[in-house]
Amino acid sequence: MFSAPIVVDCRGHLLGRLASVVAKELLSGQYVVLVRCEEINISGSFIRNKLLFMSYLRKKMNTNPAKGPYHFRSPARMVWRSIRAMMQHKIARCQAALERLKVFEGIPPPYDKKKRMVVPDALRVTRLRPGRRFTNLGRMCSEVGWKHWDTIKTLEAKRKVKSASFWAKKKEGIQLRRKAAKQAAGDAKVKKVQKILDSVENPAPVF
Repeated sequence: MFSAPIVVDCRGHLLGRLASVVAKELLSGQYVVLVRCEEINISGSFIRNKLLFMSYLRKKMNTNPAKGPYHFRSPARMVWRSIRAMMQHKIARCQAALERLKVFEGIPPPYDKKKRMVVPDALRVTRLRPGRRFTNLGRMCSEVGWKHWDTIKTLEAKRKVKSASFWAKKKEGIQLRRKAAKQAAGDAKVKKVQKILDSVENPAPVF
């Protein structure tokens, strides 16, 4: 079992490629959190993907539509369903794997303060030829029944302001630390105790 969940920023990823990589990681025992699912891309023009989804909405049980299939409109649930489709989701192993997955629109706390990863093999800029058309998942969902796109945009704008101020303070602290380390390197008093400090930080092995 891996030690900590991996937080993946889905912005600019292709849906199918990202889903296949995440499904593999979940089955191997990794906990995965997907944020900003509304910024995922799908290859192909917007109108093509929208028409495909509208045809999918017509698929239902004729006698009792309440029994399924269920058509999720939110981007996070669409991503979850794509990942589920890449597993044998009715067996116990895959059901346990899906429990290790969390999906979100935007970046809610506490994940806004955690390091976020990308999946290079699934990025649109590396996998889709320049000039090819692609669809933004959030825009498509907002036109087929998802009602929270404007809310997510507002929350993301506020989060980005906070994030920018946090990074400015952190960058200032890094610069001050480097400056202090540079000054200390030329100080005669520090040189006298440097060997002692090094031995405390990196003690010699006993055996």
